Amino acid sequence: MKAAIPPEDIASQVQDARHGSQAAFAWLYRTFAPLVHAIHLGMTARTRAEDLTQETFVIAFGKLDQLREPARFGPWIAMIARRTRPAAAPEERELADGDDPPWPGAGPEASAQANEALRAIRDLPEAYRETLILRLVEGLSGPEIASLTGLTPQSVRVNLHRGMSRLRGALGIAGRQEESADG
Repeated sequence: MKAAIPPEDIASQVQDARHGSQAAFAWLYRTFAPLVHAIHLGMTARTRAEDLTQETFVIAFGKLDQLREPARFGPWIAMIARRTRPAAAPEERELADGDDPPWPGAGPEASAQANEALRAIRDLPEAYRETLILRLVEGLSGPEIASLTGLTPQSVRVNLHRGMSRLRGALGIAGRQEESADG
């Protein structure tokens, strides 16, 4: 499990980026790209999510001087990402569901299951959707999610627990786990 990023490290990188440090810009991108990508992936196809991630960082870096609390870069860029995403028109949503390319390194069956799970996650409320994508797709730990999003570790645990319960229900696997626990 990876550790949370101390707020003072985030603030320091933001300050350095404000002064033009390319290394600081790169650090902010590497660190927060999974958060931004997860937000976009929750609403659109993977290829579009990658483009929107880039667009979000261009917007954020252009407005970096407007960030009041440098240690809160994560929640700030998440807000920008939520505003940057395309409108979720039903036609666009259908295209996003069917437009995802195969998952790299996955066979046809695993790729189909991954796309089914992603469609189910996309139908969840935003808080659950984002934390589940950060955990299941981006591979981040609970403490990492908390430090990137500005949520408390307890809130992340609750969102992950409730989101997983809803996801299991949506995928029709909720009963299996209960049966095996009774068995």
